[in-house]
Amino acid sequence: MPKKRSGGGLSPTQQAAKFLGVSVLAGAVMAGIAVPAFGALGLAAKGSVEGFDEIPANLKRPPLSQRTTILDNQGGQIATVYSRDRTVVDLKDISPYLQKAIVAIEDARFYEHGAVDLKGVLRALNKNAQSGGVSEGASTLTQQYVKNVFVEEAGDDPTKVAQATQQTLGRKIRELKFAIQVEEELGKKKILENYLNITFFGQQAYGVEAASQRYFSKSAKDLELQEAALLAGIVQSPSRYDPVNDEAEAVKRRNVVLQRMAEVHDISQAEAAAAKQKPLGLKVSKPKNGCITAVKDASFFCDYVREVFLTDPVFGKTQKARAKVWNQGGLTIRTTLDPQAQKSVQTSLRDHVNQSDKVAAASTLVEPGSGKILAMGQSKPYGYGKNETEINYSVDHSMGGSNFGFPTGSTFKPFLAAAALEGGTSPAQVYPAPFEMPYPDSVQACNGKTWRNTESAKVENEDESEVGPYPLREAMELSVNTYFVQMLEDIGMCPVVEMTDKLGVVQGNGTKLPERPASMTLGSTGISPLTMASAYAAFANRGTYCTPIAIASISQQLGGEKKSLQVPKSSCSRAMSENTADTINTLLSGVVDSGTGREAGLTDRANAGKTGTTDFRKNAWFVGYTPNLSGAVWVGSATQKVKMVNITIGGTWHEKVFGGAVPGPIWKDAMTGALAGKESPPFNTVHIPEGDKGRGDGDNGDGDGDNRPGPGDGGNGDNGGNGGNGDNRGNDNGGGNNGGPGQPQIPTPTFSIPDEWTIGGNEGDNGGGNGNGGNWP
Repeated sequence: MPKKRSGGGLSPTQQAAKFLGVSVLAGAVMAGIAVPAFGALGLAAKGSVEGFDEIPANLKRPPLSQRTTILDNQGGQIATVYSRDRTVVDLKDISPYLQKAIVAIEDARFYEHGAVDLKGVLRALNKNAQSGGVSEGASTLTQQYVKNVFVEEAGDDPTKVAQATQQTLGRKIRELKFAIQVEEELGKKKILENYLNITFFGQQAYGVEAASQRYFSKSAKDLELQEAALLAGIVQSPSRYDPVNDEAEAVKRRNVVLQRMAEVHDISQAEAAAAKQKPLGLKVSKPKNGCITAVKDASFFCDYVREVFLTDPVFGKTQKARAKVWNQGGLTIRTTLDPQAQKSVQTSLRDHVNQSDKVAAASTLVEPGSGKILAMGQSKPYGYGKNETEINYSVDHSMGGSNFGFPTGSTFKPFLAAAALEGGTSPAQVYPAPFEMPYPDSVQACNGKTWRNTESAKVENEDESEVGPYPLREAMELSVNTYFVQMLEDIGMCPVVEMTDKLGVVQGNGTKLPERPASMTLGSTGISPLTMASAYAAFANRGTYCTPIAIASISQQLGGEKKSLQVPKSSCSRAMSENTADTINTLLSGVVDSGTGREAGLTDRANAGKTGTTDFRKNAWFVGYTPNLSGAVWVGSATQKVKMVNITIGGTWHEKVFGGAVPGPIWKDAMTGALAGKESPPFNTVHIPEGDKGRGDGDNGDGDGDNRPGPGDGGNGDNGGNGGNGDNRGNDNGGGNNGGPGQPQIPTPTFSIPDEWTIGGNEGDNGGGNGNGGNWP
């Protein structure tokens, strides 16, 4: 008995015997003879093949997978993505040279025979017998097309692909029967068109249009004779005849095709000879697949769009179903990305933070009232090299972001204030707010639970000069920690939880915020920039929160049919009353006008925002908005290991980084460019009572009553000292003739929140865990 070769394949005798079986079967099919009559040849042996009549009569021809194009909101292309790079074209859009070349080299009698070429089988059988192996096949173009359909249907499943291409008698019999059906249903021209669109040409190119663009950077309809012959020759073995990697072998194969075309009288011998003398003439276009190739610095946004498609049930009930649609492609996805806003964000990031810096920055802009994401960028580009990353710092972990998001610091305080105002707290509420105080003994949480300060933890303000009493407006502008801790003690944590739930605020890992005072007051919890920008957009939208969206519309063209797909819609709901939102807008306008966010303030339109800096200066934030645009900027280390002190960022040295100093200017420049030429509507502001005046006299100099922006009387210096550091807002009554506006003080952190008040570190390379609380403006 013949033995198998060491490689597991069949011996030449076995291969010839198998080929003889297929050949005889082909003759039998052609004659209409039932397969079981050939049982003596082993064709119907158990496990080798179904009965011929039991094979399904209809070949399922799935629409060919194609490239997907992602566009911005103006119709400009962002990127193309695909499982298989293919653009389906009609036969009339394929060079006649290529049509003739593929027939000549693959199936010269294509227009003369049926689904099976009996003469071809006998010719191949004779040559194979002479060689002692299988040196020539006899599959027709129709049979090859059917085989490619099997492969296409298998998709990217390696098991199914192996089954579709396995060299078994059973597969060949199925292929033969389906080939007969295809010949009857489609006709020769349609079969040729389908074959040229489905077959693989190497270099990630499927179909003639993609191949023509890849090798010659031109359309398939414009191919010249020698170019068409090259592509036709590749099909037999795309790796062996790859012209990019083996030019000599490709030339030899091309010339074989040209000679064959002359032999079958498609071209003259003189034309073949002339074409053989020409160089390959390659003009290779590199594959441009995936978000890494996105233009407009929109790779991270592109990746976010992909994640939305693969996770949102609107595109399929299961992850497998959604992936199938995505890989099938043929999609044109129009997104919400605004090219003007995107360019402005990326320019601002580059101007302020270098790619090689120890820290990174991320920024996201969202449209209030619609939830549309207009821009998304970061300082370290999309990639896998040095100072590159594939992690999208702007979004949650489930959408390709960091593990936990990033602690937000004092940018969380407006959520607490909104919860208090919504519950009836007066905007003129005054708290003693000393420089330092113990945390409350207990704070009411949800579900009847109570948090207790069993460790006697303390909290202090940014600067020793920050000593109350303070009204809310001043406390917000200065970001006074002890004020907001006292506010939380009064209202409890549950109203804050309810407010943040309505604003879509969750941790970066997708879970609800922990009910701990440090999280509810000082922003110790990791949150993504997209979440923060969307939440602040509700303030701009007078209290109505809209979920963020990235996709405006999708159309899909497959198999000659074009249809529209349903896309996720933004869901808008009221999170707070209009009066509460208007009050927050008034408060946060003061932050950029005369508080810690002065460096971020826009000069040409109404704007509001809040600074945030976390413990050890590992994170700095600015989140702000106008009535028609909301944006968040984060600066820090993804691993949460860099303390931003004595550090150079964007070529500028900083003794201490805080929310108003680096993120603030990034936000200002990004918003200025994004809003250029756009309308500038006003806020609906409210009157906020001043509350109690300032306090304290200084005997021989500086009073501290107006040593902060906002209303309040400065201390009366007996000997005409200088007035406090104010900005001429409210009542600047500092004693002495030289009193007047001073300069804002750079915050200097002086303490850390005890560990029991925070979520643990959990630092990691993919975007670091939640660090200690946000203690400063």
